[in-house]
Amino acid sequence: MNAWKNTLARLLAAALPLALAMGPAAAQQDYPNKPIRLIVPFTPGGVTDTGARVVADKLGARLGQTVVVDNRPGASGNIGTQMVATAAPDGYTLLLGFDGTLVINPHVYAKVPFDTLKDFVPVSKIGDAVLIIVVHPSVPAKTLSELVAYSKTNPGGVSYGSAGTGSTPHLAGELLKARTGANFVHVPYKGGGQSMTDVVGGSLPMLYTAVAGAYPFVQKGQIRPIAVSSAQRLASLPEVPTVAESGVPGFESSSWIGILAPAKTPQPIVERLQRELHAVVQSPEVRERLASLGISALGNTPAEFGQQIRADLAKYDQIVKAAKIRVD
Repeated sequence: MNAWKNTLARLLAAALPLALAMGPAAAQQDYPNKPIRLIVPFTPGGVTDTGARVVADKLGARLGQTVVVDNRPGASGNIGTQMVATAAPDGYTLLLGFDGTLVINPHVYAKVPFDTLKDFVPVSKIGDAVLIIVVHPSVPAKTLSELVAYSKTNPGGVSYGSAGTGSTPHLAGELLKARTGANFVHVPYKGGGQSMTDVVGGSLPMLYTAVAGAYPFVQKGQIRPIAVSSAQRLASLPEVPTVAESGVPGFESSSWIGILAPAKTPQPIVERLQRELHAVVQSPEVRERLASLGISALGNTPAEFGQQIRADLAKYDQIVKAAKIRVD
């Protein structure tokens, strides 16, 4: 009897680790079996939020579960981003990652409540939002070289607006200023809406912003496009040259959005999400919708997305230090 009990105990001891291992494995195979929450760390209605909703609807359809967009704004995206950093790594809480939050905020804030490289696993970059330089028609410059020259001779330089201190357009403006020697003076706004109103109205001479917000006003002739910061010209604005074409070789600065999960999310779940996300953003319908928002669709691999995040962290570290940008 004792021998039988000992044998049974050994069998149970051997089976327990296998049973424990099968639990998570079974959960991964069953993923997803409930709605997924996509945290957008900004208010509804902007380009980032709209892009997230376009992707969420189609991603949910492919996964067979609803992907709920949950807006959690505050502290330039830090609050919502922290929520995902501390969420369970089970694939049911995802982050709509934004370059301003993940690769710029760590340099401009004295402290952020997350570690970009340690607290998240990249899933895929949705795409790049192209930036554009526009001016009020009263500004006597039609090209970037003319704008730079004008800034150097105009008393007080030329003021340019952006979505806020430490935003991607702000840093793009500072990089352009460093590369050209222009006398550009930054004017931070709390978002892009008021800055666009001011440049259209003429109280702000220059604006660095996302193409999506500027496009309608460019079409109406209310603002003049100077250059786009993408590597190539845009199909929607083929007559507008790139900054690189305009005398600043190699200059490129775009704002990106992508999907990330909490660190330690199982690899099979990350791979499943990436496959479905790639299919979504490469579909003609979604590509066209994102293009209307000024976003060039991508859907790359976790490794490729992670490589860009690391490179951008290093790039913006240098820009922020050189421009001495700090948000208290």
